[in-house]
Amino acid sequence: MHYTVRKFDAVIVGAGGAGLRAAIQLSEAGFKTAVLTKVFPTRSHTVAAQGGVAASLGNSEEDHWHWHMYDTVKGSDWLGDQDAIEFMCRKANEVVVELEHYGMPFDRLDNGKIYQRPFGGHMSNFGEKPVRRSCAAADRTGHAMLHAMYQRNVKVNTQFFVEWMALDLVRDADGDVLGVTAMDMETGDIVVFHAKATIFATGGAGRIYYSSTNAFINTGDGVGMAARAGIPLEDMEFWQFHPTGVAGAGVLITEGVRGEGGILRNSAGERFMERYAPNAKDLASRDVVSRAMTTEINEGRGCGPNKDYVLLDITHLPPETIMKRLPGIHEIGIQFAGVDCLKEPLPVVPTCHYQMGGIPTNYHGQVVVPKGGNAAVPVQGFYAAGECACASVHGANRLGTNSLLDLLVFGKSAGETAVSDLKSSITSHKPLATESIERTLARIDRLNGQKDGSSVHETRLAMQRTMQKHAGVFRFKDMLAEGVSKIAEIAEQAAHTEIKDKSKVFNTARVEALELDNLIEVAKATIVSANARTESRGAHVRDDAVDTPQTPDGRDDKNWLKHTLWYRDGNRLDYKPVQMKPMTVDTIELKKRAY
Repeated sequence: MHYTVRKFDAVIVGAGGAGLRAAIQLSEAGFKTAVLTKVFPTRSHTVAAQGGVAASLGNSEEDHWHWHMYDTVKGSDWLGDQDAIEFMCRKANEVVVELEHYGMPFDRLDNGKIYQRPFGGHMSNFGEKPVRRSCAAADRTGHAMLHAMYQRNVKVNTQFFVEWMALDLVRDADGDVLGVTAMDMETGDIVVFHAKATIFATGGAGRIYYSSTNAFINTGDGVGMAARAGIPLEDMEFWQFHPTGVAGAGVLITEGVRGEGGILRNSAGERFMERYAPNAKDLASRDVVSRAMTTEINEGRGCGPNKDYVLLDITHLPPETIMKRLPGIHEIGIQFAGVDCLKEPLPVVPTCHYQMGGIPTNYHGQVVVPKGGNAAVPVQGFYAAGECACASVHGANRLGTNSLLDLLVFGKSAGETAVSDLKSSITSHKPLATESIERTLARIDRLNGQKDGSSVHETRLAMQRTMQKHAGVFRFKDMLAEGVSKIAEIAEQAAHTEIKDKSKVFNTARVEALELDNLIEVAKATIVSANARTESRGAHVRDDAVDTPQTPDGRDDKNWLKHTLWYRDGNRLDYKPVQMKPMTVDTIELKKRAY
């Protein structure tokens, strides 16, 4: 099979928030930068981020980056690396003001400063009371962000390859990354993007679950490619279930609704969060709210004919506030739930939303792997940022609005590091290693030649239903173990998928089959890692983890205060320590998490 080679200084895979922000750094520095994306940049999944971006600007009331750092460490259930968290919270104000200068249309206060709203888990003075920290553009923050950054990229001549799918990492015998193989969806042609620096910003993989707020494009491509190239995946057992997806449709209802004063109610009309989080109530951390909702439904206090959802009520808010601050939510309610939220509450249920784990990186955006007794040695020429990366700022559970902050801070950081490497250490292209390219061609050939194989759609559906059932909001020992063997069977099936249509031009069946290759890696990593972690921490809650003074709420710091590393080769697990030492301040000490 034929392929062509194109040379660039840097190739970025993914054109969401992190990819666009990294591209700005590289293109502004004068490097020839290619950005590959499956959809038009402003259609990337960052578009779905509604609530805002966290920054301790203190425009509405007093705030401080150190309080934000404390909230993030506590939110992560102490699994986040405190150096990376300090780095992110310190950088927050800078990247938000930069974005404002790119033309981001933030909502404003009467004095002209950026409007900020309260958000779950964000508190002032080390957990005292909720604080207004989320900088928002109504409930379309991600959408506005993509447009502002895409325009900036157009200005600095970034080269976009739209409707292209990256297929595999190209690594040589030294383990250095030399670019990616990719397919032009329009023609089916295979091109090798030969680059000195490769940045993955491919977003999440929420499509491993049956019910997800993620777009259909969120198939974990970067994570799958990294796993196939021998890079371990970190903390994949931690998946955030957003408390409020529209029941039955999975569409996201931003936490900003509760930030503006929305209340969760059960079938008796009771504001039940007061029982679970007396201090923060509806604005507790996401994993806490999701479990509270699931408990209410499981104990028979759910709403609707099947008693399988709860209600999010904003009918007490003035209609003008809703239409000014939450216009998109009003629209979503009518379109996806058939409910006018001005007049009646919205039906909501916890829905898979965000991947806390991913490709291991440091706060410079470099991909790091264990080598020679060191837990974090950078892989030459390889960087990652955003949801596909795990700098481990989110640990076991992410705070709302920290995802947009993560992609801005680490998108910029990965871009800066790549610029400095291109100027100093990686000044020329290494010769291409053909082995990785052959692997891609073999995958394409297999699909073209496969007869009597399994259906892509049915295999994917079996994986999604298995993950939903065996590794959802609550996890049970026996179910997890059973899930591991089921996913192994489905992975076997996925290796022999068949597509009926072998044509080249815009063959979506081929794209879906290649996406499934990535999804299955993510599903394996998730369920194997979850089965091994016998404690409850953040979003990972097991029925067999007991609440004792030594293990508060089932969290076992003695045995499990460590990051999981999953290797594709033999489904092997390894572990590395959590970085408890911040950059400049004292360690935020372990304690029981309460809201």
